[in-house]
Amino acid sequence: MAAVDSNPITSAVPSSSPITSVSPYAPAPPLYSTGATNPGLLSRLNLDLRGTIFPVDRETLMLLPESVLLGLFPQGLILSKPATEVGGDDGVFTVDFDPDCFQYILSFWSTAQSSFYGTPLSPGLFHAQQSLALDPTLGGADGSQNPLLSKQAIIVLREELEYFSITVPGALARTEMTTGMPNEELREMKRQCGKALAERKSIFTALQRNVNKENNLAEQHLIDMLCMSGFSRDDAWGFRACEPTRNIISSMALVLLKTGIVHPGDPDAEQGATQPTVDPEQMATAQKLLLFWRKPARKCWWDGVEVDIPASSSAKGETIKAKVWARRVWTLELSLI
Repeated sequence: MAAVDSNPITSAVPSSSPITSVSPYAPAPPLYSTGATNPGLLSRLNLDLRGTIFPVDRETLMLLPESVLLGLFPQGLILSKPATEVGGDDGVFTVDFDPDCFQYILSFWSTAQSSFYGTPLSPGLFHAQQSLALDPTLGGADGSQNPLLSKQAIIVLREELEYFSITVPGALARTEMTTGMPNEELREMKRQCGKALAERKSIFTALQRNVNKENNLAEQHLIDMLCMSGFSRDDAWGFRACEPTRNIISSMALVLLKTGIVHPGDPDAEQGATQPTVDPEQMATAQKLLLFWRKPARKCWWDGVEVDIPASSSAKGETIKAKVWARRVWTLELSLI
């Protein structure tokens, strides 16, 4: 993919900045219209994810990250009721998306919403920090210039890893010359390579290896920024699994954005504090991530690795090292709920 600038993660707007330059805090129109007052729209959708049904409210669906919605509905989503519908919202949408990944997203979203906005029995962080949105030094009298004061921010990081197993001359795993199709040994080799790669769950290991090889300071800056904003350098993917019919491994990691807002009782809070305070340096770092709000950005690179796999489909305990060529695509997005 051709890069439009030197940014390690590239969005659609060219820029010379290490982080893609866009108009800060300018809200973009949603990918799909909610049409809350339109009775012709479904209020609840039944998503069939590879045989697992998820009843999801339309409002919940519209709060999901743009990159996730594009993964769920690559051809777009029509929220109008089916012409054959009779009675309630019973439309079923078949979606080619991993149900475990979707459950991971929904669970994280639900926990983040409850923690920030509270429940009928327990007020959340938003209730405690409402006064910050009125502080003009933090983004305007109504907080409109700094949505981090009134919204829960979540960093969304996805990886799509497409891998290619490299065979050696004379090996059992090969392509049949007569048919041009892989034999069963080669199919098994690909499955084992995918399984071995899926078990490597560290988020930043591959990118750090690329940084060390290429001495790419922009990529190192990306890692540093993400680790300052909520990730840890030794974090693992929250979800990681092989796609069932393709040589692709899909991964997802979600973390709450560190905004620098410190509440009484937090480990970093001053002793005796009764009101939330703000770390200006951390808030400034967090505001850089707003560049990726509703604007998913991508980075692609190739990576060669070796994995230990069984020597053959009939081998018992004997392993070999197989070379794998991997194309990794990262998608970074900030979501506000």
